Amino acid sequence: MSETIRLEYRPPHDFADLLGFFAKRAIAGVERVDADSYRRVFTLDGKVGEFVVTHATRGHALELRIDFADTARFPDIAARVRRMFDLDVDIAAVNAHLGRRRHLQACVARHPGQRLPGGWDGFEIAIRAVLGQQVTVAAARTLTERVVRRFGREVETMQSGKVYLFPTPETLAGADLGGLGITGARIATLHAIAAAVRDGRADFRADRPLAEFVRLWTALPGIGEWTAHYLAMRAAAYADAFPAGDVVLRKAVARGDEPVPARTLEAMSQAWRPYRAYAVLHLWRSTMA
Repeated sequence: MSETIRLEYRPPHDFADLLGFFAKRAIAGVERVDADSYRRVFTLDGKVGEFVVTHATRGHALELRIDFADTARFPDIAARVRRMFDLDVDIAAVNAHLGRRRHLQACVARHPGQRLPGGWDGFEIAIRAVLGQQVTVAAARTLTERVVRRFGREVETMQSGKVYLFPTPETLAGADLGGLGITGARIATLHAIAAAVRDGRADFRADRPLAEFVRLWTALPGIGEWTAHYLAMRAAAYADAFPAGDVVLRKAVARGDEPVPARTLEAMSQAWRPYRAYAVLHLWRSTMA
C-alpha cells in the first residue's frame, strides 16, 4: 500500500541543510539523497518498506510517501520521520534563547532554520557513530557500506530495485567483522553495542534524564562521553545533549588558534541550556562557512 502524508512544521526549517547532512553520510543501497529528497528502505514487524521525503510545494510542510504493506503502521512511520527531520521543536523559542548569546547570535541570524538531524533507527546511528570515531565522514561511510554489504539482507522494492536492509543487532552481535578495515577495539565495541541492544541492556528512549542516558551508554566498552552525547542528539533527540570534548566546538569558540579546554566550553554552555544540541549544530556549521 502507498500513501502520501503531509507533515506540517513551524517555520523556519532548513530542509536543504538536513538533506546535505544526510547526503554526506548516505549508505549506498540503503539510502538515496539528492537535492530535493531523502529515500530509504526499512523493515518493521518483519516487513520491508520504503519511504521518500520531499518538501511540499505549498505551505510549511514536508511530504512523506510511504510504501508499506501494513497501513496501521503509517502513523508510527510518520512519527519517526518527524523526529528525523526535527519537525516538532518550537524553533522560535530555540532561536530567541540562543540568538541572545555572544557566540551564537550571528549563527542563529544566518541559519534560523537549523534543525537537529535525527535518524531512522537508533541502533544504526550507534553503529555508524562508532565506525566514524577518529576518521572522516567519507571514511566512516565506506566502512558502514562494507558492513551493510556483508551482513545486511538484500531485498527488492518496486521503487528502487535491489537494496539492502541495515544489519540487525542479532546479526552484528556475533558477526565476524574482520577484513573490513575496522580496528580490533572498534570491533569489540560494535559487538558490545549489538549485544546490549539485542538483550535490552541499552536503548534509545528519551524518557530519562540526559545524564542517565549518557551513563547507560558510557558503561559500554569503547563508548566515551562524545559518542554518548552524539547518540543522545541524533538517536534520541535530546535537545540539551552537548559533547563538550569535541575539538571543533572548542575551536569554534576560541579567541585564538588554540581550542578552549573542554571544562571551559562546558561552563560556557550552561547559558545555552536547554538547547545546547542546537548550539552544537550552529557551531559546527559556522566552521564550514
